[in-house]
Parts: sequence; C-alpha cells; structure tokens
Amino acid sequence: MYGSGLRVMECLPLRVKDVDLDYRQILVRDGKGEKDRVTMLPEKLVEPVRAHLERVRALHARDLRDGYGEVHLPYALARKYPRAGREWAWKYLFPSKNRSPDPGDGVIRRHHLDESVPQRAVKEALRAAGIAKHASCHTLRHSFASTCWRAGTTSAPCRSCSGIRMSRRR
Repeated sequence: MYGSGLRVMECLPLRVKDVDLDYRQILVRDGKGEKDRVTMLPEKLVEPVRAHLERVRALHARDLRDGYGEVHLPYALARKYPRAGREWAWKYLFPSKNRSPDPGDGVIRRHHLDESVPQRAVKEALRAAGIAKHASCHTLRHSFASTCWRAGTTSAPCRSCSGIRMSRRR
C-alpha cells in the first residue's frame, strides 16, 4: 500500500492479472468513484511479489486439485466466460486463508483477505516497533504522497498514482 499509494480496498481485491511485474505497474479497478487507474509497483517489491505469486499459484493448484479453485468474477463476466473463474489470471493477489460460501450464490470459493487483516497487521507492527502514534493503513497512503512530493515529483503524477481528484475552483 505504501509504495503504490493504494487504499486498503483497492489493494485486497487485486487480481493476478492486475499486476505487471515487467512494467512495474498495478492496474487498480473500480477504485474510489468506480474509476480505474494505473499506479506504480516499486522496484523493491518486484521480487517479493514474484515470490508471493508462486505461493498463491501453489494454493490455486491445491484448490483445483480439491475440486475448488473458482473465484467470483465481477459484473456479468461469469456468464460471458463461464470457465474464467478457474483461470490463474483471475485469482486474487491476496487470497483468504480459508474457502467460504459466496454470499451471492452459495458456491464455495476462496475470496480475498478481509480488510481487517492488513489493518491488524499495521497495528501490530506499530506496537512491535514501539511507535506510540496513531497510524493506520490509510496513513501509509498519505506517507506515499508525502514521499513523492519530497522526492520532487510534481503534484499531478502523485495525484494520478494515488487516484486523487482535485476540484476546480472557478
């Protein structure tokens, strides 16, 4: 979240196909205001993400072997492409540890992590580091923007990566 300026609920539903390791980009779909945008994937994270994807791929293979492996598809894609939900590209980048029934149709699937998971992790990291200030996942987003501006990046690219829209004054 920090290195890309993502909101929690932009990060968790990312699909494997939304991350381009070669171009170091992340495609955020249906961000705030139901807008899509492209943001950066820091060079430092390429190898850790690649390793994470291998673990997710192993989980996907196990789910398929166990007769599961389907994910929920957005909009009408499940009707248009009935087998797409089992394809690697559509898997969540951050899958849940457990499979559970989909509230919409009751099919047992592996969903993405719940937003409480990274929120708890940030709180535990603060405690472990002995930081006695309030911070959250959203604080990481603000820190990303501050770092961009301190590095001399003009405000337009920072806003573009972060999905921030400025209202026009008349």
